Amino acid sequence: MEISKLFITLGIVFLVIGVLWSFIGKMPGDIVIKKGNTTFFFPIVTSIVVSVLLSLLFFIIGRFR
Repeated sequence: MEISKLFITLGIVFLVIGVLWSFIGKMPGDIVIKKGNTTFFFPIVTSIVVSVLLSLLFFIIGRFR
């Protein structure tokens, strides 16, 4: 039964990654500076959101161990 829990967990992780991937670069607060041929992109808000979601995910996984 352990392999089934692993597949369910991996499915949830891939689902979360897919949802987050659609928001990368589109969140308010992400810094984009364009000057001439150079573009600087710093996804500060996206990084914070990913960090919070991963912390929550690992907390939930830790509760079930």
